[in-house]
Amino acid sequence: GESAVWDRAQARMADGAENNVVVSKNKRHRKDKPWDHEGIDHWAIPKCGKDENPSGLADESSFAVLFPKYREKYLRESWPLVTRSLKEVGVRCELNLVEGSMSVFTTRKTYDPYIIIKARDLIKLLSRSVPAPQALKVLQDDVNCDIIKIGGLIRNTDKFVKRRQRLIGPNGSTLKALELLTNCYILVQGNTVSAMGSYKGLKVVRRIVEDCIKNVHPIFHIKELMIKRELEKDERLKNESWDRFLPKFKKKNVQRKKPKVIRQKKEYTPFPPPQMPSKVDLQIESGEYFLNQRQKKAKTFEEKQERQARRTEESKRRREEAFRPPGEGGDPPSTKKAKPGSESLSDVVKSLKSKGSSKPRDRDAAGDVSEYFADAKSEKKKKKKKEKKEKKKKKEK
Repeated sequence: GESAVWDRAQARMADGAENNVVVSKNKRHRKDKPWDHEGIDHWAIPKCGKDENPSGLADESSFAVLFPKYREKYLRESWPLVTRSLKEVGVRCELNLVEGSMSVFTTRKTYDPYIIIKARDLIKLLSRSVPAPQALKVLQDDVNCDIIKIGGLIRNTDKFVKRRQRLIGPNGSTLKALELLTNCYILVQGNTVSAMGSYKGLKVVRRIVEDCIKNVHPIFHIKELMIKRELEKDERLKNESWDRFLPKFKKKNVQRKKPKVIRQKKEYTPFPPPQMPSKVDLQIESGEYFLNQRQKKAKTFEEKQERQARRTEESKRRREEAFRPPGEGGDPPSTKKAKPGSESLSDVVKSLKSKGSSKPRDRDAAGDVSEYFADAKSEKKKKKKKEKKEKKKKKEK
């Protein structure tokens, strides 16, 4: 009997040891879920039908969005299409042209609780100039939207316009390339960029758009996306890092042109500069302030006489310099100042010969000119004679 009791005690101890497995604090109360198995796809979006929520929603939810004036005409034309599409999913919509707003509301027929968020995204896209047929695709489960605000990323308006145009590209080629690589619809409108597609594609589009406004060209991202698309096809590289295949672009710090005149900064002092003396202060210092009117006039007259005397002396000295010979310390009267002793005798003879030879040429030239004028006068006389003869003939006829 004792041996049987001992065996049962040992069995109980073994069961307790098995049950006392160390489990982390976070997973202590977790239980196995019958629907959570290895073959399940956690990223798949389950469809929500009328059978899933037959009783509908407990309360009404609504969203309203304002739209610009230039969209009024288009929204009025396309509103029947929007109303029909939202009615199918049990959402009511209103277009208020007085306030310039669009509103969406849930109804008793609404069975999908998330469809009101989709309807809100729809009216947001319509207000941002997305065409109605394209915007209605956001009601599908696998299509999402993202409105990227780019207006506040840069202050300079000229730079902003250039970089926004860089995102679009020549004839929209850059935007088309991004749409093909990310499988998203992209529309650049004013200060926002509207994008529609999968969550993965929208994440890439946001990064590219924000980098473009921050002066990173979209072509770098396009190259990277093209390489990644090719690498996805290779089964062997699924579990490996792709960093060795992706291009690494270095930033080029283009230095600004240095100014020609570099201003030296003055040393900072907290005290202001001393005040400059006024006209009255200077008169007090010189004693002129205390003179009467007659004395002031006499002083100004004396100063005037001194200035005139100084000027006459200077003009007299200038006139005398022209008559001073070169040997007496003054310059020669000629305009060109030649150093004394620099010209040799042969140079002087050559210059005199050239001057002498130039005179007959001038005479010849003068003769030629006079002949030219004489010929011109004779031609004019001949023309006048011809004209007179022609007039006489006409009169005779």
